[in-house]
Amino acid sequence: MGQALWRLPPRQQRQLQEELADRLADRGDGGGRHVLGTDGGPQRRDPQPCYGPDIYHLLRTRIGGKEQNGFIDLEMLPPELGITILSYLNATDLCLAGCVWQDLGSDEYLWQGLCKSTWGHCSIYNRRLPAGFSYRRLYLQLDEGCLSFNANAQEGISYFMSKGILVDHPTELAKFIFYTTRLHWKTLRIYLDERRDVLDELVTLHNFSNQFLPNALRDFFRHIHAPEERGEYLETLITKFSHRFCTCNPGLVRELGLSPDAVYVLCYSLILLSIDLTSPHVKNKMSKREFIRNTRRAAHNVSDDFVGHLYDNIYLIGHVAA
Repeated sequence: MGQALWRLPPRQQRQLQEELADRLADRGDGGGRHVLGTDGGPQRRDPQPCYGPDIYHLLRTRIGGKEQNGFIDLEMLPPELGITILSYLNATDLCLAGCVWQDLGSDEYLWQGLCKSTWGHCSIYNRRLPAGFSYRRLYLQLDEGCLSFNANAQEGISYFMSKGILVDHPTELAKFIFYTTRLHWKTLRIYLDERRDVLDELVTLHNFSNQFLPNALRDFFRHIHAPEERGEYLETLITKFSHRFCTCNPGLVRELGLSPDAVYVLCYSLILLSIDLTSPHVKNKMSKREFIRNTRRAAHNVSDDFVGHLYDNIYLIGHVAA
């Protein structure tokens, strides 16, 4: 979300490249852009069309014609490129970078982009911000809260609430979890097992429309990690996924005669097949014919062709819950 604030239109990108090419031509460093014309004089080629800024020439541009060693100042780069570079830094490095690039370090729009590109949803985004509000301070608080969450989920959530970043509501908590990748999956799995109300809201945020069943299951387990052992929590996850998948694909349900119970059976079959095909401890791998026969015993309404496509997907792509 945040990076979209800084994306340059193609017209501005081409204009930026042309300006940089002109600057390089004026300094005699055209990078091969000058050729001899018919009269023997220099003739400048028109810049070739591109779909983004010419980063190579951008990084070779110098301020005021003075040659300098190394890369140019980060403040000279387009905001989209600057925010992409800074997104790889942690909070400590960003503070150090802000001391070097002082104008950049006090740019609230840039810190706003960093916050929203890293934490896509926070309750505070939808409030009227008080006077003197700082997105830089918010970034540091979000980073500190995630570190606290990864050590203890309840303490991390309490920290976010104490700073007014999150509201204690299942929908708000689910959106925050769904749109960030800074939360450790093991701690998150424990938290969702304890907060089933948040888990319910998190499941509804997934859109499985027009997705093949194994791919949808992979997407689901990418956000909500499966437990290491089979048990009640895994059954709960698969049950919730089955209902959500059928809700998102009513046409497929009618066409193939699927139901939440049938999807539940297929999901378990896919997980067991994934283990069978990917585990080095299983010597005799299940064949496609065996998988179809075993699955059809539990899901009678599913066609052999559909079950065969499920097998091919696991065989070619791999585990659904890795």
